[in-house]
Amino acid sequence: MPDSLAVLFVCTANICRSPTMELLARDLAGGARIYFGSAGTHARDGEPMNPDMVATLPAHVDSSEFRSQHLEAALLTEADLVLTATSVHRQFVLDDFPQHHRKLFTLGQFAETIGQIPDLRGRELVTAAGTRRAPAAPGHDVADPYRRGQAAAERARGTITAMLSDIVPRLTARES
Repeated sequence: MPDSLAVLFVCTANICRSPTMELLARDLAGGARIYFGSAGTHARDGEPMNPDMVATLPAHVDSSEFRSQHLEAALLTEADLVLTATSVHRQFVLDDFPQHHRKLFTLGQFAETIGQIPDLRGRELVTAAGTRRAPAAPGHDVADPYRRGQAAAERARGTITAMLSDIVPRLTARES
């Protein structure tokens, strides 16, 4: 669908943060014409989502079909917007794929950037954000909950939910 947006979420293993972003974004988007996917900088293909993170998802969000995938160049090329869990992930992608810098943000950085661009939606918003991004800050990162217990998983999901609650409605709104 050339006229719909494609958003790729990236974390390390693609079993905690980025699949949570993907699944929650789909849920928030409802039936909007937008693609959400995820990958990991160091993922092993085919792994299920981490059980601690699955436990944080709303009951109606089904993660049973989710399987991890390694971040590949083609995924970056196909995406209109790439949102990473942390600035380390963002830098990892930039080191090998600097040509994607205008569409590459941390999740929190994108949320802050679009807060400074109140009148745009959808593809126009993504394009404008690429030219006037907020500087990266530690508060933009989603802390890694892996092997840190259920409380860490809940905090990560809460951070992701708060950021996506600002982002997804702006991406899915009809362009004028």
